[in-house]
Amino acid sequence: MEYTLENEYLKITVTQWGAQLKSVICKADGTQRMWQADPAVWGYHAPILFPHAGKTCDNVIEAKGSVFAAKQHGFAREMDHTFLDRTEDTLRFLLTDSEATLARWPYRFRLISAFRLEKDTVHHTLTVENTDEAALPYGIGYHPAFRIPFDAAHSYEDYVLRFSEMESPLCVSCLPHGLVTHRLYSLGSNLREIPVDQQLFANDSHCMLNLRSQTLGLYEKDTGRAVICDISQFPYTLLWSKPGKPHFVCIEPWMSLPSPEGGSREWNEKPAAFILQPGQSQSVTLSMRFI
Repeated sequence: MEYTLENEYLKITVTQWGAQLKSVICKADGTQRMWQADPAVWGYHAPILFPHAGKTCDNVIEAKGSVFAAKQHGFAREMDHTFLDRTEDTLRFLLTDSEATLARWPYRFRLISAFRLEKDTVHHTLTVENTDEAALPYGIGYHPAFRIPFDAAHSYEDYVLRFSEMESPLCVSCLPHGLVTHRLYSLGSNLREIPVDQQLFANDSHCMLNLRSQTLGLYEKDTGRAVICDISQFPYTLLWSKPGKPHFVCIEPWMSLPSPEGGSREWNEKPAAFILQPGQSQSVTLSMRFI
């Protein structure tokens, strides 16, 4: 099922499948700002990355004495989330442990996904609760895809990615296997903007480390219309689109990283992950402004 919220600025739609932000309509101009998940290109809108972001070594997780197959970005994006409740400005969904999750990851948990509208901004808060008897290591991240162009009068070449501060973005390479390597590279020096073009995503995503900027936005150059993400909470921010002509751009704030190449398959030894003790919870929020 799908659920909607609206105010004088925006109308949003969230799906139970994956608790994804499927649609954001800007009422000022009637434009759709979210990628509409054409399966011929990429079949997601804004997947939640949990219980890990990216890949694990050998595509497995070893935990509690057993070995589990692990798909990229975890399982939260592929499951129905239970609708919890709604208020005038908020929708809440729940994913909890089940036979299906325990067959892939041997921990008991609650993942609450809350979408709140505030004027022209959508706040998406993810709260992880450890209901297991053991400590809970996990990773989490966001993967929203913003449609370009915003309307038929523009092309992808009319867009730039703009930082709120001057940046020399340092990136960690995850090529060729999607695992973190020791190799680092830069997207440029002392820049505020990165043009959107076919070359930018020719070699997959860019994982930027420890940016100074509070926000990173996708801007339409001639109008100033934009989607602006608050990345201030996040140590890692990724940029991604499918190779070739960009139909969308993903701005992906992550709290954790893929496993390192040649690293341990043991879940308790995975670096760049949270650890929640039994009974603890932790929340993180991605705020997206649509102007």
